[in-house]
Amino acid sequence: MLAYIPSPSEGVWHLGPLPLRAYALGIIIGALVAIWIGERRYQARGGRAGIIGDVAIWAIPFGIVGARIYHVATDPELYFGEGRNALDVFLIWKGGLGIWGAVAGGALGAYIACRRYGVSFSAVADALAPALLVAQAIGRIGNYFNQELFGKPTDLPWALEISPEHRPSGYLDQATFHPTFLYELLWNLAAAALIIAIDRKFRLTNGRAFALYAMLYTAGRFWIEQLRIDEANHVALFGADVRFNVLTSVVVFLLALTWFVVARKRPAAPADEGAVQDVRSDRD
Repeated sequence: MLAYIPSPSEGVWHLGPLPLRAYALGIIIGALVAIWIGERRYQARGGRAGIIGDVAIWAIPFGIVGARIYHVATDPELYFGEGRNALDVFLIWKGGLGIWGAVAGGALGAYIACRRYGVSFSAVADALAPALLVAQAIGRIGNYFNQELFGKPTDLPWALEISPEHRPSGYLDQATFHPTFLYELLWNLAAAALIIAIDRKFRLTNGRAFALYAMLYTAGRFWIEQLRIDEANHVALFGADVRFNVLTSVVVFLLALTWFVVARKRPAAPADEGAVQDVRSDRD
């Protein structure tokens, strides 16, 4: 009986000349599942059918670009300087997508789409809040196949075996590590279930479900980041030298908490502003 989780030997399969990458497949499946969940939640809030899919057409490409920009901006040494090829910036299939850039870029794309379709941006965001967590959980499976984003060495029964070629310098004599990708996957699924439960009881509106998503995700990311040993830029936080993503998590958590409190006093906007306008026109 194995006392660790073995890593896949391959993360890419070839269908003739076409490479099928587990990383990309995870992102695609996650996006489709998020659209399905978001569509059901949006319609339950009184929104038009098909809006979430239409918004996704804008949000997904904006999110991918934003994710890549964030990754390159926070880890520029991987692409610029002596011995680096700046054109590698465009090789997103090799990994390197920052979640905060994805959220920011995706939100911008979604906002543009909501304005075009005449729907409430906050209602769309609230509908998608748990869906995004499920999508992120599915996407983390790609990290498993790539043997990346693991944590410190450990001999726990659920430790992850990492091939020598994927181990960072200084850990070549270690074989098993914390599967931080799995921790985040499970945390995301639990957070998604919690948002759905709280939303059913209290009917979160005005972006409060999305704010709760941001708070729960950053709370998990805060402690998970403490375990990771992959290369990352560090900053000073509370007198300690911490990973940049830890600081980002703290800032995003505080911003989300502020909005969660402030938005409570705002009147709820209709999910589908366009539909409301159509009804008013018919009455006139």
